[in-house]
Amino acid sequence: MRQAFAIAAALLLPIALTGCKRQVSNKPIGTPVQIHVPLGLPALPIPANNPPTAETIALGRRLFYDKHVSVDNTLSCASCHDPRAYFTDGKNVSTGVRGALGVRNAPTILNAAYLPFQFWDGRAITLEEQAAFPIANPVEMSQPHAADVSKLGNDPQYRSMFKSAFGTDDVNIERVEAALASFERTALTGNSAFDRFQYGSDKTSLTPAQLRGFMVYLDATRGNCAACHTVGAHDALFTDGKFHNTGQGVNDSGSFSDVGRFHETKIATDTGAFKTPTLRNIAGTAPYMHDGSLKTLKAVVDFYAGGGNSNPYLDPEMKKIHLSGQDRADLVEFLQSLTGDVSPNLGPPEK
Repeated sequence: MRQAFAIAAALLLPIALTGCKRQVSNKPIGTPVQIHVPLGLPALPIPANNPPTAETIALGRRLFYDKHVSVDNTLSCASCHDPRAYFTDGKNVSTGVRGALGVRNAPTILNAAYLPFQFWDGRAITLEEQAAFPIANPVEMSQPHAADVSKLGNDPQYRSMFKSAFGTDDVNIERVEAALASFERTALTGNSAFDRFQYGSDKTSLTPAQLRGFMVYLDATRGNCAACHTVGAHDALFTDGKFHNTGQGVNDSGSFSDVGRFHETKIATDTGAFKTPTLRNIAGTAPYMHDGSLKTLKAVVDFYAGGGNSNPYLDPEMKKIHLSGQDRADLVEFLQSLTGDVSPNLGPPEK
């Protein structure tokens, strides 16, 4: 009999221990939100397990601007993605906690919801997966996820917001990711002068110089820009979402200061390849390239006109193009036309 009880206890122990760990749902509840898509953008992809709700968006908005997500309470997501600079920071490379310098330029979060990969090297697939990387990164916010969850869980207002958003006041990193992603999914930009010309009915919205620049942009023998910064028949993201080696960051010996996509794939041909950035609002997001090394749109145009920097993995689309001085000036003018409207309610929440 005693042996039977011992066997039964041994069998039940794992069940009892499992039961001690509370399982909670990370799928949002609450008021569904239909996110408005401006002119020039395609339908917005929405993950089935993280539909946007008023509650998760509000929670994500607060988290995005809260400096408590960093280890020393000095940085928020908005420190590197400032809405006043179209969600960039105007620096060559971003600054983390304790003055630590990153190695890459901060990309905009605007329209990031459409991208098949996140970050310059594509190390995250979804906005949800992307959201938690900077929190734990030692040269960004440097706060371990467990510490972040503990800090947020000790705040009664956050617990109330998590309960409204997910049904219980439990705080975990998956819920933090879902809320931040839901907020970032509302960060859209479109309805630029270009959009009104190309997809609307206003054929006067582009100046003559911008219209000439658009022709240069599309021409494979001149600008060849649309090869990577794509323009569709009904919408335009101005990025193919892929990775290309332009030779940026290579030295005279052929070595790269940053190997880019290769860091994730370990495929030799991905060496020095970086994700194509969107050109929307490009006139307001200097400096340019993954390392912020080019300061003006003219410098960017001149770089591509020269065919980039030679190296063994240079993308086939990188080739010398024939641009006159007028072509270059017109192309810069066209890029100015891509500055569009930005979604409302993206700034810091009221306290």
